[in-house]
Order: sequence, then C-alpha cells, then structure tokens
Amino acid sequence: MVNLFKRIRKLKTILDIRVGTGAAILPSVANASKEFPAVTRLHLTYAQKIYGGHQGARHFWRNCLPRLKYYNPGIPMTVKQTTDQDIPATLSIYFADRVGSTATSIAGSKQITDKHAPAPGTGEKMATVNVKDLTYQEIWNRVQASTNASEVPASEEDVAEAKKFAAIDEKAIHDRERIRAKRQAKKDQERMLAEARGEVEKSQTA
Repeated sequence: MVNLFKRIRKLKTILDIRVGTGAAILPSVANASKEFPAVTRLHLTYAQKIYGGHQGARHFWRNCLPRLKYYNPGIPMTVKQTTDQDIPATLSIYFADRVGSTATSIAGSKQITDKHAPAPGTGEKMATVNVKDLTYQEIWNRVQASTNASEVPASEEDVAEAKKFAAIDEKAIHDRERIRAKRQAKKDQERMLAEARGEVEKSQTA
C-alpha cells in the first residue's frame, strides 16, 4: 500500500508539471516575429523571505518555472534567492536581437536593473520586469504578454487524471476525518470508563 501511495504521488507530481499556469511554449527562432523575437533565457531574482512583496515571485518559481522548463528544455532558466529583502523582485527576459514593443511597455519606461541577472550575451537583448507585490498569476500574465508564449492545453488524458487524483485527495480527507473521529470516540470511551471506575472505587471505600 505504501508503494502505491508513493506511485500516486509521483504520478501527481508529473501531472502538476504538465498542467497549469506556465504550461506554455516560448517563441523560438523557428516561429519568432519582429514583435515577439525568440526567447533565449529567463532569470528570476527575489528575496528568501516572502514579506515585502516577494511572495508572488517565490510562488512563480515553485508553480510556473518547472512547467516552463518542462515545455522549453533548451532555454536556460536561472533563479537567485537573496537575503536582501529591500531589493525589488524582478524577472529578466532575454530575447534574440531585439525587445518587442509589448515587452518594452510591460517592463516600463523606468528601466529597473537586477545586479544578479546575467549580462546579455552577444546578440541578446533583455527586458527586466518589476514583479514585486504581484501574484504568480499576474507575473505569468506579464511573461505571456511579453513573449506571446503559446499555452499548452491539457489533454483529455491529463484532465481525466486530474479528476482521478482530485477524487483520491477528497477520499483521503474523508478517511482522515473518519479515523480521527474513531480515535476521539475511543478516547472518550476510555475516559468515561476511567471515570466510572473512579466512582466505583470511591463508593467501595466510603
């Protein structure tokens, strides 16, 4: 049974990587356009503690980057967790040759810099987005708008698997509640028996 649970958790982890926010294909040289050139790299910087507006960036790292990497294995994606809570959380998107007007607009007129982000290489241009105080979904929306990433829809098989795992999770909740209730009932019964024995002993010594 333990091995079955381990297998279920492993399958669910694989499904979580394939389906959800960030499951998308970034533009490559083959399908790039003038407005949305090929994405060559991504770099995320945020503070280790979630306060000060870094929570969304941390969740983006946990929830979105694994899916992006799964569908774009050839694109380097780096992350820097810093102890400096005062820095802005930033996401740097590297493009081939140019930065499109959409990405430039999203990055903003006040260009923000990230000292932890690698310098653009030859033929690379970079747009750095301030993602402080944004949710991970809002960060993803900016990435998708900046790059024109093509979301990968969940297959019928993945949808069916997701429903199956949801049913398993729901059953597990009910099972835990049932076991908790049985344990509590046993404790209550033992307590009542102990109290009853105490009353008997008192009456015998009276």
